[in-house]
Amino acid sequence: MGALFVGLSSLVKEMKADAVILNGENAAGGFGISVSDYQSMKSMGADVITSGNHIWQKEEIYPILDSSEDILRPLNYPDPCIGHGYTVRKKNGFSFAVINVQGRVMMSPIDDPVKRVEKVLRDIQKETKLIFVDFHAEDTLEKEAFAFALDGAVTAVAGTHTHVQTADEKILPKGTAYITDLGLTGVTDAVIGSDPAKSIERQLTQLPMKSEVASGPAHIQGVVIEADAVTGKAISIERFTR
Repeated sequence: MGALFVGLSSLVKEMKADAVILNGENAAGGFGISVSDYQSMKSMGADVITSGNHIWQKEEIYPILDSSEDILRPLNYPDPCIGHGYTVRKKNGFSFAVINVQGRVMMSPIDDPVKRVEKVLRDIQKETKLIFVDFHAEDTLEKEAFAFALDGAVTAVAGTHTHVQTADEKILPKGTAYITDLGLTGVTDAVIGSDPAKSIERQLTQLPMKSEVASGPAHIQGVVIEADAVTGKAISIERFTR
C-alpha cells in the first residue's frame, strides 16, 4: 500500500489517465481488503477497485461490497452473492465499464466466466463501448482463451492473480487489448510480495505456514491502455514498472 500511496498520484498525472482501475484484493497485509484500505485507494485516485478470490478474507468489507459499485467482486460467483461483478461509471463526460471475473483452472469451480460475461454484455454495451475486464485467474491458457473469446466485444482483458508481470501485451485481431498479468504493486525483492525467507521455508518443509508481507523498496506495475470511446476498440497497450 505504501508504494501505491507514494506513486499513484504522480503516475496519473504523468500518464494523463482519464480513469484508474486497481486490483486491490491483497491490500490488507496480503489478504483481502479492509475498509481503511478501500478508503485509501479511493483517496489516491482509484475510480474502480477490482478483486478476486481473496475478497472474502475481511468480512468488514462486505457491507461496502453490497452498497458501493466502485468496488467489485468476481461476477461469476454463483447467485445469490453479495456485491457487484461489474459497474458502469461516468467521468469527465464519458462512460466506461469494468467487469471483474475469476478463472476456474486450479481455482474454485465457480460459474463459467465467459458465459457470465456474455450474459451482461448486451446491457453494458447500451451504456458504453469502453469495457475493461479484470480476469483474475491462475492459468495462462485459460486467460488467453478467455481473451480471444471476448475479442472485439470488450476494450481490454487484463489478467491478475499471479503477481508476476508478463511481457505479452498486445492488441488482439478484433481490437481487444490483452496482457496475461498486470504484475505486482509491492516489494521488488520478494516472492509475489511475500518475505523470501518464509517462502523458502514453506517450500522446504511443505508446512502450511502463513505468508508474511516483505519489506523494502517497492514498485508499482500495470498497463496504460488507450482506446477509441466511440468504437470501444483499443488503440494501444503499454506495460509499466515504476
